[in-house]
Amino acid sequence: MANNIYRVPTIYNKIRKTTDPLTVRVPGSKSITNRSLLLAMLAEGKSTLRGVLFSDDSRHFLKCVQDLGFEMTVDEESCIVTVEGLGGKLPCEEAVLNVGSAGTAARFLTATLGVSEGVFHMDSSEQMKRRPMDPLLSSLAELGCEVRCEGEDGHFPFTLTAHGFGQDHISIDIGHSSQFLSALLISSVLFQKEFRIHVKGHHGMAYVEMTVAMMKQFGVEVQRPASDTFVIAEHAAYQAREYQIEPDVSAASYFYAMCPVVGVPAKVCHVHWESLQGDTSFLHVLEQMGCRTEEEPDGIRMYPPTEGFLGGVFDFSAFSDQALTLAAIACFASETVEITGIGHIRYQECDRFAAILTNLKAMGIACEQLDENRIVIHPGKPHGCKIKTFEDHRVAMAFAIPGLVTDGIVIENPSCCRKTFENYFEILDTLCK
Repeated sequence: MANNIYRVPTIYNKIRKTTDPLTVRVPGSKSITNRSLLLAMLAEGKSTLRGVLFSDDSRHFLKCVQDLGFEMTVDEESCIVTVEGLGGKLPCEEAVLNVGSAGTAARFLTATLGVSEGVFHMDSSEQMKRRPMDPLLSSLAELGCEVRCEGEDGHFPFTLTAHGFGQDHISIDIGHSSQFLSALLISSVLFQKEFRIHVKGHHGMAYVEMTVAMMKQFGVEVQRPASDTFVIAEHAAYQAREYQIEPDVSAASYFYAMCPVVGVPAKVCHVHWESLQGDTSFLHVLEQMGCRTEEEPDGIRMYPPTEGFLGGVFDFSAFSDQALTLAAIACFASETVEITGIGHIRYQECDRFAAILTNLKAMGIACEQLDENRIVIHPGKPHGCKIKTFEDHRVAMAFAIPGLVTDGIVIENPSCCRKTFENYFEILDTLCK
């Protein structure tokens, strides 16, 4: 990766005659790692987390937990972290935290601190300062937290002067991010009385279901009297536990996407259908496009299409991180591919909607934005170009896939993958060898 670029190696000619699967291991789930860190922090007693992801995002989360004064041990080599929780109490009443570019740390810790007691100075990377926080900050203000933004309103950096819960209910708009809801759900147990959350919007609900499932694993069951209402019971409390973190299905999806592109089977170790992670839905999309899957004891194996890679219309509102992945490989389909439900991806690590259009056009692929939520991609043969990553790890990983069968694809700023998957390009190099 000289000069901070990565020239994607073309491997099609090397592997097209093999029937052996591309078999890889991926790091632990970022979403589960960061949720489990917060749950362990709020639980009573010592939790041991195994299979922890170590990346820029999770290291920022870990540093924040340490800066709050919690006792921790961190073993990166064994991927194990222990956290001594204090049953929802904080070791300090004032702290200065920097969440980096980690959206989960930004939203989860802000919610937790905003309903605790104390003064907390919150800062972030320049990238995170561009991402919206206003729905969550507005909800915290309604609950009684004093929020003082030190730059643009509704964005990092800001100071929280928290006084606990001022009421027993709140509404939250998740149009820009389901993390706002997950953050309030996890932190709501600190109220110790029944707490009710009303939700506006519906995208990203697979991640909310993950949050609810993990809260139950740590001892708190969320009630759902209506589809837009979540209730946390009085005296709910998290219990410390030993917890095994699943492999990251978001990371696994890039290797499953390689299957129809390079035409060989792919398997990611220890990925199974009963996963908590909604990105398993991406594998079902690939099945609809002609791939076939088999669940084996050590992971799901995917087989490439035997009668062509099909197009279609696919709603990605529930697992939008993979919209980039499908967009990057859609040109290899025999028909047009329409991706819907993705208007909110403009507000993620970068404007991912624009990143899709920019990079597909750079590869010579015809594509159009149909409206605020839909994009259509036409079949075509990509050509070499530089891929603009916009400092977004998922842009870099997704748009490397066409380069496996296309000479001259170069990824700019590949180091942005440190956010979630530090050795992604090393694994690609290993596959080629």
